[in-house]
Amino acid sequence: MSVNLEGNILVTGANRGIGLELVKQLAENTGQEAHIYAGCREPDGTRAEALKQLTIQYPGKITAIKLAYVADEGSISTAVQAVSERIGSAGLNVLINNAAINTPAPPGSFLETKKKHMMDVYETNVVGPFILSKMFLPLLQRAAERCPTGDKMSCRRSAIINISTVFSSIEKCPETFELAQVYAYRTSKAALNMLTRCQAEDFKTNNILVTAIHPGWVRTDMGGEQAPVTPSESVMGILRVMSSLSNKDSGTLVDWGGERIPW
Repeated sequence: MSVNLEGNILVTGANRGIGLELVKQLAENTGQEAHIYAGCREPDGTRAEALKQLTIQYPGKITAIKLAYVADEGSISTAVQAVSERIGSAGLNVLINNAAINTPAPPGSFLETKKKHMMDVYETNVVGPFILSKMFLPLLQRAAERCPTGDKMSCRRSAIINISTVFSSIEKCPETFELAQVYAYRTSKAALNMLTRCQAEDFKTNNILVTAIHPGWVRTDMGGEQAPVTPSESVMGILRVMSSLSNKDSGTLVDWGGERIPW
């Protein structure tokens, strides 16, 4: 599969699941001019062994970046500096905010969800993407300015992709609620959707595209073994969608097949 993406691409939560598969397929299917920055908590730790193997398999294509915690400004500042030193004046073309948590474990009912669950999930799933976007914004702006395409937006130019979920849709909640209540996860991702919409309005003057994507119900540690979609299938769809995004898609929530999901 060939994808219409290039430049410098940063993926958070890249040591497993969808994040790891994003790094793998981006390395496989982008040209030599593309470079993938894989953010994870411990790039040298045992939980990042699969990511380390990818960096060996695709030498010079992937750089592992330490992001100890996606909502920690100090950790993010160090990551920004590390990426900036490598990309120089080129800028960051795509930031994929993929790292997320879901606690307590599904079904995550109202009674079993505690204040700490709500706060921890919100901090990782909403505050994390907010701070990451804020601190990487100068590099995203640099990439947008270097691309001579007028006011056209795309992931080839400069974009923020927030990995969301159909569970975030208020309109579709009655259809999905019995599947898993997951109060903390649902409400955090609904907030991430609003962050997406606000950023789309805020950054349109910079020609930075901002879109939220639902990856499907994916067979990962978070999605569980009963999930019908493999990480490979999901990411193949995500990258196809990313390759086709334009101005009309900024500030929207779409699924991995490209269909619009109502807020």
